Amino acid sequence: MDTLRFLDILGFVVGIIYLILEYKASIWLWLASIIMPAVDMFLYYNAGLYADFGMAIYYCVAAVYGFLAWKFFKPKGQEKTTERPITRYKKSHILPSILAFAVLWVGIWWILVTFTNSTVPVADSFTTALSIVALWALAQKYAEQWLLWLVVDLVCCILYIYKGIPFKAAIYGLYTVVAVLGYRKWLRMI
Repeated sequence: MDTLRFLDILGFVVGIIYLILEYKASIWLWLASIIMPAVDMFLYYNAGLYADFGMAIYYCVAAVYGFLAWKFFKPKGQEKTTERPITRYKKSHILPSILAFAVLWVGIWWILVTFTNSTVPVADSFTTALSIVALWALAQKYAEQWLLWLVVDLVCCILYIYKGIPFKAAIYGLYTVVAVLGYRKWLRMI
């Protein structure tokens, strides 16, 4: 088995574990959020998905923040012994999130076109920019983070099929379905 295929399968297995933990709103999803992107860094670099490679580095760092946010950064008045509650995306965060996404998309696209030999700079930069915003929303434990991931997952599934990494494509296809179910579940958990 070649290295790319092994990394693809390993990432798939850790991704399933992550998906189950996220669906359950378990704080332990953040541990899988460190392991999965560590594997993905090697996979994406070897597949020429340079923005996704950079995104995997961001995921590792953001996973530490996400764990701390869920465990310690709680709304005023909440007990310190409980995890951060699931809430709705704040209206005051919508415009800044859209602007951050747009700036990130253009910036990452420019970096890919200028400094790499990426064959998919528009899609790669799109999913990376939206993932940055979605991961921030997940760390805030907003139910609507699932809607952002729905878009990311669908585009990634298509992109990974195109790039010839079928296990990663399959898990993102599964993520697309679970994003719908997860959103509904998190709304009920509020």
